[in-house]
Amino acid sequence: MESPHSITEEEESDSMIAGYGFGATLTARPGRGDQLVDLLLTGLDEGSPGASEHCLVYLVSRSASDSDVVHVTEGWTSEEDHHRVFAGEAAQSIVAQIAPLLAKDSEYTDHVPVRGRSAL
Repeated sequence: MESPHSITEEEESDSMIAGYGFGATLTARPGRGDQLVDLLLTGLDEGSPGASEHCLVYLVSRSASDSDVVHVTEGWTSEEDHHRVFAGEAAQSIVAQIAPLLAKDSEYTDHVPVRGRSAL
């Protein structure tokens, strides 16, 4: 007999659909790209935003032509979940540590996911 609290395959699949996407391009001060990447990757640590059950995609990439340019792509269950998680202490700590590494203001883009794939 199925538990009334068990999640069906269809519900589990629906919970894995990104309803909100976010992208950022960050430019580190010259020679600080490695430090910026390392800091952003702490976002995957337990208790950090990228480890949240609501974060379905957290990808840190570098520009092929400029190692001080770093891109972050995120997929979230909803915009509300993204904002709530980023209002938390762990996310705010990472954000505060990013600012001194940057050469200029970051560029941010919100996305409305249509369809894609992420291996979790």
